[in-house]
Amino acid sequence: MAKIIVHAGDFLEGDGELGMFSVLQLKTKEHPWVGESIHLSMLETVDMANEENVKKVAGTVGWGVAGAVVLGPVGLLAGLLLGGKKKDITFIAKFKDGRKLLATTDSKTFTKLQAAVF
Repeated sequence: MAKIIVHAGDFLEGDGELGMFSVLQLKTKEHPWVGESIHLSMLETVDMANEENVKKVAGTVGWGVAGAVVLGPVGLLAGLLLGGKKKDITFIAKFKDGRKLLATTDSKTFTKLQAAVF
């Protein structure tokens, strides 16, 4: 199982994962403990986060103050993570049901997520 760290969006902040059978396990208000199982076929887009696309998504999701806090550090966070030896990637995912996610994961998992929408 691959770890995904949720930063903002329509899912609760904290740990999520990409498990077996191409299923994301992400915590929501309705499923705060175990999380909701979401098949990768529900992904519409997966893009590497940058300041421009984070601002665009933040505006459409209506993150308000939380979004304003995230906007500044995201570019720095992505730069630090991408520049590090661990090769973690901060990304934005949009789901077919309209939900959005700003999260960080390792490069191998990011590639799997992108392949699911190719």
